[in-house]
Amino acid sequence: VKTEVKVYENQREAEIAEANADLAKKKASWAKEAQVAEVESAKAVALREAELQQEVERMNALTRTEKLKAEFLSQASVEYDTKVQEANWELYQKQKQAEAVLYEKEKEAAGQKAIADAAFYGRQRVADVELYAKQKEAEGLMALAQAQGVYLRTLLEALGGNYAALRDYLMINGGMFQEIAKINAEAVRGLQPKISIWTNGGGEAIDGNGSNAMKEVAGVYRMLPPLFKTVHEQTGMLPPPWMGTLPDPKKATTD
Repeated sequence: VKTEVKVYENQREAEIAEANADLAKKKASWAKEAQVAEVESAKAVALREAELQQEVERMNALTRTEKLKAEFLSQASVEYDTKVQEANWELYQKQKQAEAVLYEKEKEAAGQKAIADAAFYGRQRVADVELYAKQKEAEGLMALAQAQGVYLRTLLEALGGNYAALRDYLMINGGMFQEIAKINAEAVRGLQPKISIWTNGGGEAIDGNGSNAMKEVAGVYRMLPPLFKTVHEQTGMLPPPWMGTLPDPKKATTD
């Protein structure tokens, strides 16, 4: 019985020892797990702290970035507004200068137009005056032509319709014979020809070499009979019967 009791006790002790060993193992395992859990918990806390710190730093960086952006944007906005104001002021000045130049050009153009209008009006008035003068001149010429027509008709009626007598009268009245004699005298001037000079004293002949001969040429123009004789000798034309006949050649004094 004692042996069985002893065996039983040993078995119980063995079971207790085994139970204690298992318990110790379990305690060790539990302690290990607890330590691991503590380490993991500490690391998790540290990791979380690091993550949170990173998040904080990221947020701080974002905050600083936004702050810098706001500062730079504000400065840029101020500079932009300043530049816009300066550009607007320069544009305003240029617009005012352009408007002043345009106004000056418009006034200058208006002045030139006024000068051109005045010049055109002046030329138009001059043209009107010239036209009026031409019209009056034409009217005067027409009136003169009509008067001359009446004059010629009156002369022709007075001469009994003799056109030859009218022609001779007009030639004498127009000084044609005097012009012919003057041309002949100029042609023979300086040639020293022998010329018969008729004077109011009658019958006095002077040689062409004398200076008095040229002075007496004027007497020829005042004496119709010698003039008619000269014209007859030069042209063969005779004076009309109503003007008289040529003097007798025997009575003329020749040199």
